[in-house]
This record gives sequence, C-alpha cells and structure tokens, in this order.
Amino acid sequence: MTAPRPDRRFSIAPMMDWTDRHCRAFHRVLTRRALLYTEMAVDQAVIRGDAARLIGFDPLEQPVALQLGGSDPATLAAAAKTGEDFGYAEINLNVGCPSDRVQSGRFGACLMEEPALVRDCLAAMRAAVSVPVTVKHRLGVDEQDPERTLFPFVDTVAQSGVTTFIVHARKAWLQGLSPKQNREVPPLDYALVRRLKAERPHLEVILNGGLESLEHAQAEFAGVDGVMLGRAAYHTPWTLAGADSAFFGAAGPCATPFDAVEAYRPYIAARLAEGVRLHSITRHMLGLFHGRAGAREWRRTLSERATRDRAGLEVVDAALAAVAPARDAA
Repeated sequence: MTAPRPDRRFSIAPMMDWTDRHCRAFHRVLTRRALLYTEMAVDQAVIRGDAARLIGFDPLEQPVALQLGGSDPATLAAAAKTGEDFGYAEINLNVGCPSDRVQSGRFGACLMEEPALVRDCLAAMRAAVSVPVTVKHRLGVDEQDPERTLFPFVDTVAQSGVTTFIVHARKAWLQGLSPKQNREVPPLDYALVRRLKAERPHLEVILNGGLESLEHAQAEFAGVDGVMLGRAAYHTPWTLAGADSAFFGAAGPCATPFDAVEAYRPYIAARLAEGVRLHSITRHMLGLFHGRAGAREWRRTLSERATRDRAGLEVVDAALAAVAPARDAA
C-alpha cells in the first residue's frame, strides 16, 4: 500500500551542513505546511553507522523527507527502508550534488550521465518502501546540452515508477567549479523546467534553484507543481512565516519573529537538557531578524556567546534584548 503523497507546493531544500534536525525544528516553528528535507545522508552510513544519530528526527518536524546519496540499488533500498522505519514521509535520491567528495563515491550530479543506473536505484528504493520515492537532479552536467539530454534522462528515470522530479534549474560542472560556484555560475533556465512539466504533464515537477525570496517563489510557481526554496530560507528564515498563507491558504503559526523565538524555546530547552551545545541549535536562527533594528547585535550575541561552555537560554534572552526596543516601539 502506497503512503499518501506529501504536499509539495512549497518545500525547503536539503542543504549540507545546514538542514540538520535543529534547523528543521526551527523552520517548523515558522511554517506548519512546508515539506522539509534532511541534509543528504550517505546510504552506507545509514545502514552501517549510527542511524539514530545520523537520521533521527523529532516528530514535530513532519512532514519531513530523507535525502539519500548513493549509487548501489541494494544499498539504497536498505537505507530507504531504514528511513521509512524511522518515520520519514518521503525518501529522495540526490542526483544533483557536484562536490568532489560526492563524485568520488559515484553519486550526486555525476549520475546524470547514468540515467539507467538512476532508474534502477529508484526502482529498488520503491520496491523496499511504501512511502513516496522522489529524485532531485540538475538540468545536466558538463558538456551535456539540456535541450537534448534532460528529457531522455527524465523518461528513463521515470521507468522506475517515480513520478516526482525536483529540478535544480542549472547545469552542474563536475570539474572547474566549486559546489558554491555551481549554485551561482551556471545560468538558470526556468523555462526548460516549465517545458518539462508541459510536455510530461503526468509527472510532478518541482522547481528549485536561484529563488531569492518567497515572492520570487510565488512568481515562478506558475507552470510547475511546486517550488523549493534553499539559501533564502536559511539566511532569512522569517521569509518562511508567509509560506503557509502564500501556498496553502492557511494562517502562519507566528505573527512576529519574537513569537518564533518563544515557540522555539521549549525545543532549545529540551535539547540543552540532553547535552546539545547551544550553538548547534541557535546557529540556524542568526538571520531571523534580518533587516530589523538590532539584527546585527542579535547575530553577534548568538555567534559569540552561544559557543561558550554551559551557554543556555540566557544567551537567547540577551540577544533578544538587542532587538526588543524595536518591538516595544512598534
């Protein structure tokens, strides 16, 4: 029996070193409806390492999807089953990361050159789980011409039975560009992603890449099934407070950034009680007051004091004191 599909009208991208469990819990304070994604987890690490540490999550994060990296169908299937057992609402395969480390493991964006292998991996994952399996990929890599190669890639991969394609609307250069440059230098081609949806209407196509704000995401929503926000969601998280209203017709959970901090306090307290360092939790909050009076002092206080031994909620209170005058004057 297939599990219900998450609503993918608006989602937050998987981002290495950023979208860990603390980040996702914070984002969930700001939006109840957005689909959240984990950082990419390597399949072998999931099945051979400490899975609870690597992919454990708080149920309050739901709906949340697990992104896996790998290229062996059997190993990915086992890791997908582990993810399902943990309770993830979706399992996603990374076919978009261009880093050297990922390439050396023969996964990520380099798999764009092996569509039959991607198909086989996804088919094995689908056979192992009842939750939806999806794929996130680029327009192409290196010298590939996406106008000629994207559609055959998608058609081959779709033979797996996967119907949701999250498309980062840039090519990736596997040599010569860093991962950061690969997020910025190759030109965006939203029109090609829309054409993919128009010519493959039976597929669910989610647009990702270069969306700079919630308003930008709304503007690019036409012609696709959903949009995925990445760095803008992380660097200016208050952006997410409008997502439920903009994409789901529901009221957002927080009226102000101060409400968001208050709502996140119980989570912070619970993790501190477990021995988690404050900085690991609050580093994801640095951009919450972006553009508001006191934002620089908020960031400075959290950056400098949250790293200290035994730092606790008093540091959050001190950081709030920097922005409180603006709230009180409102």
